[in-house]
Amino acid sequence: MNYIILQGDGMADYPLERLKGQTPLSFARKKNIDWLAKRSVVGMVRTIPHGMHPGSDIGNMSIFGYDPVKYYTGRAPIEAAGQGINLERDDVACRCNLVTLDRTTGGTVMKDYSAGHITTEEAAELIRALSSSLRLDGFRLHLGVSYRHLMVWQHGPDRIQTFPPHDITDQDIATHMPEGDGADRLVSLIRSSWDVLESHPVNVKRKALGKSPANSIWIWGLGKAMHIPPFKQMYNLSGACISAVDLVRGIARLAGFDIIDVPGITGWVDTNYSGKAAEGVNALRTHDLIYIHVEAPDEAGHIGDIELKVKAIEDFDEKVVGGVLSGLGRSAAFRMLVMPDHRTPIARKTHTEEPVPFLLYDSEHEIKNAYSYDELSAGKSGVFIENGFEIMPRLLLGRGRHKQFILHTGS
Repeated sequence: MNYIILQGDGMADYPLERLKGQTPLSFARKKNIDWLAKRSVVGMVRTIPHGMHPGSDIGNMSIFGYDPVKYYTGRAPIEAAGQGINLERDDVACRCNLVTLDRTTGGTVMKDYSAGHITTEEAAELIRALSSSLRLDGFRLHLGVSYRHLMVWQHGPDRIQTFPPHDITDQDIATHMPEGDGADRLVSLIRSSWDVLESHPVNVKRKALGKSPANSIWIWGLGKAMHIPPFKQMYNLSGACISAVDLVRGIARLAGFDIIDVPGITGWVDTNYSGKAAEGVNALRTHDLIYIHVEAPDEAGHIGDIELKVKAIEDFDEKVVGGVLSGLGRSAAFRMLVMPDHRTPIARKTHTEEPVPFLLYDSEHEIKNAYSYDELSAGKSGVFIENGFEIMPRLLLGRGRHKQFILHTGS
């Protein structure tokens, strides 16, 4: 038996007037997911525990089967693990975005949390310039992918309050700067980055091409190293992960998963969807479980682009879900979980904490139901999992016992 998790980041949403009251998930043409839904357990699951920030770190930890309330220490240390960065006991990891600020409107506004999804090649030049120009005593900058980078603070405090840049789009940053003991160091680094980045040739060229300049860093997501039990120890199964995002790769590494590198995956709508599916199927020759993560629907939600989000969902369905089903073939024995980690509503341009829809398919024990895969239909099924981290053992241990699954999920 093989196990497959296909995670469409941020797919879930709210009904939209422009879609005549449908959500992007219900509006999108997704023949493969809906085919599965008619033969699966369909329901809702709470991936974000009450009182926790609705981040992808929390949501993905839940899907991987780890209780965020018990294990979570911060976002950046997970991403450090994803990059293979070893954190010493007193090190504090910080997320370091390249962002676009608008300082011409009577204040300083967060215009773009991703600096126009700057390329990794461009970002590398900017990170090198920052490393050589800023006063980084006690800090180390690490290049990531696109706009997503890391900073490690030796012997730094981890109780500083910070704000995710995607939560403050179009807002003045004055009331969202780091706060708490030691926060002045981070504020100083952010402000010092402006002079380095504003006139850098990379940004001069981007502005000339009408692209958003990466004219500031933004520091957030602080935390010390996180430790979780190995997945193999918990379930006696081997796992592999495919993702362009260090956050997801980090959880996977911490769990003991192998990371499968796929050429052309970007964490954006231009990612190599088909390559993820093909390499995921191939990984099942040597692993029991594959976790394939697609970031594109979440990114579209953050910029409030309805058409782009619908397209990202349709590409996920056709090229990832469809690609995996085609690659496995009808004779394969497998269980598949399809779901997002959280909602990223177009109207909010950030994550929210409401439960999300899931489907759980067993190729050896198909069931018949009348539900489609979307927020409303899944909500009507009566299947509800309160603790998101319980969905992994249900995927792995259910083995077709759908009646018992439904009876024990609650409502």
